[in-house]
Amino acid sequence: MAATFQTTSKGTALTLATAPLPPRVRQILEAVNALAAQALSASLNLALNEFERQLFRQSERARSSQEQAECFAELQQLRQRRADLVPGYLADLEDVLARLREDAPVEAQSPAPAPIEFSRLTLVEDQDLDREIILRDIARREAQRGGIPLLLLGQRFGVLAARPAYGPETLPLGPYVLCRLLRAAGERLQVGVPAQLLLYRAFETHVMERYGELVECLNVRLAHEGVLPGLTYQPYRPRTPGQSRPRPAAVPGDGERRPLTGWQGQSSHSAWSGALLESLAALSAPVAATGEAADGAAPAGTAAGEAAMPADAAAAPTDQLMFSALRQLLALHRQAVQAPAPAPPAVRLPDEAVSKTLGMLQNVPQSRTPGRRRRTLDDLRRAVVELARRTHGDNAGLTPDQQDTFDLLGLLYGEIGREVHPDAPAQDMLERLQVPVARAALQDRSFFVRERHPARDLLNLVAESGASWLGEEETDPQLVSQIGQTVDRVAEEYDGDEAVFERARQEIEDHYRAQARKAEVSERRQIEAARGRDRLESAKLRAAEAIAARLEDRKPPQFVQALLHQAWADVLTLTALRHGEDSAEWKAREEATARIVAATCDPDAPPDPSLATLVENALRQVGYHGDEAAAIARRLSRADDDAEGPSRTELTARLKARARLGESAQPERKPLPPRNAVEQAWYERLRTLPFGAWFEFVVNQQGEVRRKRLSWYNPTTGNALFVNARGQKAGEHSLDTLARLMALQQARIVTEDKGRLIDRAWQATLRALRGLAGRPNKPEDLEPEAS
Repeated sequence: MAATFQTTSKGTALTLATAPLPPRVRQILEAVNALAAQALSASLNLALNEFERQLFRQSERARSSQEQAECFAELQQLRQRRADLVPGYLADLEDVLARLREDAPVEAQSPAPAPIEFSRLTLVEDQDLDREIILRDIARREAQRGGIPLLLLGQRFGVLAARPAYGPETLPLGPYVLCRLLRAAGERLQVGVPAQLLLYRAFETHVMERYGELVECLNVRLAHEGVLPGLTYQPYRPRTPGQSRPRPAAVPGDGERRPLTGWQGQSSHSAWSGALLESLAALSAPVAATGEAADGAAPAGTAAGEAAMPADAAAAPTDQLMFSALRQLLALHRQAVQAPAPAPPAVRLPDEAVSKTLGMLQNVPQSRTPGRRRRTLDDLRRAVVELARRTHGDNAGLTPDQQDTFDLLGLLYGEIGREVHPDAPAQDMLERLQVPVARAALQDRSFFVRERHPARDLLNLVAESGASWLGEEETDPQLVSQIGQTVDRVAEEYDGDEAVFERARQEIEDHYRAQARKAEVSERRQIEAARGRDRLESAKLRAAEAIAARLEDRKPPQFVQALLHQAWADVLTLTALRHGEDSAEWKAREEATARIVAATCDPDAPPDPSLATLVENALRQVGYHGDEAAAIARRLSRADDDAEGPSRTELTARLKARARLGESAQPERKPLPPRNAVEQAWYERLRTLPFGAWFEFVVNQQGEVRRKRLSWYNPTTGNALFVNARGQKAGEHSLDTLARLMALQQARIVTEDKGRLIDRAWQATLRALRGLAGRPNKPEDLEPEAS
């Protein structure tokens, strides 16, 4: 069903409290509405901030005083009505949910068609068309990115509405409905259409960018409420009746994890809380050992995978519960390594005092002499305690949860440091961020479990600028300088406001997006060149096949065979490239090949001047000089070896010195032995990968890796092109060679769950806690990680 962005006149908006809904459905929809409102309100405010900045920039770039006055008028209008936009948008969203069980979905309703008037020859208003196109494109892109989670959400809302499953176009909280509500909100601002288009772009950047997280949270919430809790998606794979398809050999360590395809700084976020729950599920004992829940922990007998969702929809108890479980895992770690728990101090410092002390250290200039080790979180903790004791006495100290926060940050920072080049500028920037990040983690314990925390995202972006998988030629000095300036501003401005991290994250992501655009341009050039080389190689193979088919069992003189496979093969190759194998030109060249073979294999055949002229003209087209082309044409058009023109020895020398068409296009690959079962399984897996998948290649015996992007491959020839993070050519492999490297674990696919550096560091931290606590790691955790 097609979605429409036309607004409908509904009168007074419905609320869930007054909607005619069953009590159970109303309760679930209220929780869904609260979760959506919490997620969208912050994003909408960020979008409005960006919209206001864009209007101000537009006024500065105005070409006339009148245009500038119009921009300032729209800016004033926005500031007057901004406070009503977010509440109005959320009220419209609640109205959509409240009408869930009406006869027809509200989002699918269209206004009654207006009577047709022929007074003007126009199809649609230009302004309406612009808004319609932009909003539809935004919704369509997000629907394509939504994938399986969006389909599952449509199934669950179908259950709530007692109707078939919703598609992305009709889903009450789908991208098309959110865009339709945005249009209505933009009209209430009473600004011009160009300004509304700026609002749409800001909405796409700040709201729709996080829409995937909202869909995931809604699925989790509805599953917890019992709405299709075990729902999964299994694609249908039809088989030919009466035939059994052989199962390929299992690929070691391969699963349903999607390969990473984004550029540097564009990796999707993995669920930190999910990784924690998996770690807790791996423990032999439940999360809580007794029925008395301490610090918000789950009661005994509760499965670790179900302990993360409390009965209400509030986010704070969930984060507190998960942080408590993380502290229990850390306590098991301390017991395993026999580390004594810190003695409780006589005077426990409140969080405000610790944050204030860290603020004093934050203003101290950071300098490090060459050869001196970097500051660690343990050093920072000791400095905080020493500085706090000057004010609060010698018996002052950190509380247990503060101590655990520093320990967890130290473990995380240690794993991040292993993923970054030791001498990279990112190491200094990470050290500069230690104090602000510690203050953020102490202020908000959800730093370790929130799906997206701006301070954590900032850490990841900074660390990835010096990641160990980057080569020296892949580092962009301009990008590193820009990130360094942003980090300095964070260290100077942060004083407990999370928006400082958010602004810094957006700024650095803008730099990464600019770098990705440059890399995409460079990658497209490399792909076009690789396709040209591949087409040339295919044309050469086709020319060789055509000559071999015409020769069959016939054997012309040895010198004539050499001329056929070299000079005439260049003619066939160029014809295949220019005109294709189905063209009349190619068929004429095949006919000429047959005439050459017939003339050179039959000594009694009369001379064929027309064939000699045809061959000579064809050779001139591929760059042969007149005397060479005429000499070769005479020898290819008759069987006898005349003495006219250059001798055979002289002509052979000239041909050897001459560069053939496409001679250096592709290096000749030596034939390899047949693939074994594992190599064949990897080969079949590679042929299903999308363009843009990232690989890690082991480059030395120490296990260092380099990331390369599979930009393009030819399924027919198996040629594959790889580029680096800046879109520059990083190598070419055949799929056969790549499959053998993967079977030897010298290459591996980078999956989305291991795409971001900080996510890999978090998983490594949990593995360390789990392993040192004496609990076995999962099999997939035992796979080699990139250093």
